[in-house]
Amino acid sequence: MTAWQKIKCNLRVIFMAFEIEFRQSFTDAFVLFGIIVQPMIVAFMALWMLKDQVANYAIFVVVGSAMTGLWTTLLFQGGNSITGERWTGTLEPLTCAPAPLRAVVSGKLLASITQSLLSIVFCYTFISLIMGLPLTIAKPWLFFGSILLTVVAFIAFGLIIGSLFIINPDVQRFQNGLEFVVYIFSGFLFPIALLPMWTTPFSYILTPYWAARALHAASSGSGSDGEIFFCWVMLILFSVVYAIVSKFLFQAILRKAREDATLNMQ
Repeated sequence: MTAWQKIKCNLRVIFMAFEIEFRQSFTDAFVLFGIIVQPMIVAFMALWMLKDQVANYAIFVVVGSAMTGLWTTLLFQGGNSITGERWTGTLEPLTCAPAPLRAVVSGKLLASITQSLLSIVFCYTFISLIMGLPLTIAKPWLFFGSILLTVVAFIAFGLIIGSLFIINPDVQRFQNGLEFVVYIFSGFLFPIALLPMWTTPFSYILTPYWAARALHAASSGSGSDGEIFFCWVMLILFSVVYAIVSKFLFQAILRKAREDATLNMQ
C-alpha cells in the first residue's frame, strides 16, 4: 500500500468514526446540555456581573462562554472516547482491527468538537437576539482562522486526554476538577493577569489558553494581528507536540491489549 492509499484509508476511517459519533452524540442529553444550556448559563451570569459595562464586553462573553462549552465537550466526550469503547466491550476488537485506533479516536474527537462549536452559535443568538446587545466580530477572517486551528489543537489535546484516561484510570477521577481549573487558567472569561504569577506557566502549556487568546483578540479587536499570529504558532506547535506524545501513548495502549492482555483491567 502506497503512502497516498494509506492516507486515503485513514481519512475514510476518520470520516466514518465522525459520522457515527456525530449521530450518537445528538441523542445524549449530557452533550446537549454541555453545548447549549451550560454556555448560555455562563453567558447570562457573566453579563449580569458585567451589567454596568455590558456593551463593551458582550463579544468577549460570547467567546468565553462558548469556550467553556468547547472545553467541557472535549474533556468529557474526548476523555471518554476510548473509555466508552471499553465500557461497551468494543475496545479490544478496535485494537485488533486493521484501521489505526488513533484514526478512529480522531474521528470521534472531530465530531465532538464540531458539535461543541454550536456553543458559539447559541451564545451569539442568545446575547444578540434575546438580550438585544450589538455583537460585531472585529477581524472575521482571523477569527475563523483561529476557530480552525482551535479545532486541530483540541483534537490533538483530546488524543492525550483520552489515552491517559485509558492507560491510567485513576487520572479520570480528576475529570470534574479539571473542567473548572482549565476555565480559570485559560482565561475564558477573565484575563490570567488577575491570577497569581506562579500560575502563568500552567496557562502557557494549555492549548485552550492560546485558543481563547486568539479568539478574544480577533473577535473584540483587542489584540494586534501579530499577537493573533503568535497564538496561531503556539497552537500549531502544541498540536505537533501533542500528536507526537499521543503516538507513544497509543502504542502503550496497543501493547497493553496485544502483549500484556491487561487493557480491559481497571
